[in-house]
Formats: sequence, structure tokens, C-alpha cells
Amino acid sequence: MAERLELLISERRIRIRTAALARRIEDDYRGKKLSLVVVLKGAVVFAADLMRHIAIPFTIDFIAAASYGEPARASGRVALSGLDGLAIGGRHVLVVEDILDTGRTVTAVVDALQRRRPASLRLSALLRKPTAAALNLSAGYVGFEIPPDFVVGWGLDYAERYRNLRGVYRLILAGDD
Repeated sequence: MAERLELLISERRIRIRTAALARRIEDDYRGKKLSLVVVLKGAVVFAADLMRHIAIPFTIDFIAAASYGEPARASGRVALSGLDGLAIGGRHVLVVEDILDTGRTVTAVVDALQRRRPASLRLSALLRKPTAAALNLSAGYVGFEIPPDFVVGWGLDYAERYRNLRGVYRLILAGDD
């Protein structure tokens, strides 16, 4: 299948925005017990950039969320792993996601984390699509609002490819343009 990439957000813009989000996080969580919970695999690049800019103390944990189905479409089924032993009770939890899209993954993550009784729970995501914006999710820190296109790069993939791209790109498959 023929594919092509179209740049949506440059590396420079991502770096500037990530630093600004980190400053807001520092201001909001100064003096609090902050725990970052990073959703693998896609959020790892954004999370690493964000962590380098956060100067206040925090702990970090990783969980994995997998959707199964067609590579370029969400299936509706979410499997979570890495929750065993996650000690976030009484802590201020910031979930770090790559993209807020249909809301299925983040809803499953939030529901699972809420059962561990954190002091607070908020979301941070590099990207948010219009469908997620309409869901009324408490995303306190969003890098960029994007159109409802399939995107790759900066940790996001298509069939495990393109995670390493230095920017966010619209993936155009043959027949999509």
C-alpha cells in the first residue's frame, strides 16, 4: 500500500510547546507529591521531553494500553497492563498520553487509576483530536489540537513504524487523498 507523509507540527514547535506545558505543570504541582503515569508506547517520546523540563520532584510509572484491530483504526477494545504494584494512592497523578482521539484508551486508563485513589488525576497529551475535545475529558495540558487525520511521528506509529520521526505527520494511505 502506498503511503506518504505530510508535516503537521515541526520539531521546533513541539519542543517550544512541551517546555511551556512543563512550566505550567511545575506551577500547578509545586509542593505536591506528583506522579507521572506514562502510557506506553506512544507517549514515551513526549514524556521524556516533558520530564527533562519539569524541575520539581516527581515519580514516574509506566503502563501499557493496547487496542486491537486495523492498524489505522481504533477497535474499541483496550487492554491495560502494568497496573499491578502501581502505588499512587494519595498522590497527584498526571497521566501522560501521546494523543487523545476516541477517548476509549484514556477512559480505560483513568477508570483503572481512579480505583487506586489518587489525591487528584489529570491528563497531559501532546495531541488532541476534535472527537476527544467533545468528550469533556479533564485534559489539563494539551500540546496541540489537530484535525481528525491519522498521524505518526514523535512516538506515534503506524504498524510500529514512524515513531522516530522528528515531528508529527499526517499519514496518507493510497486512496485517502
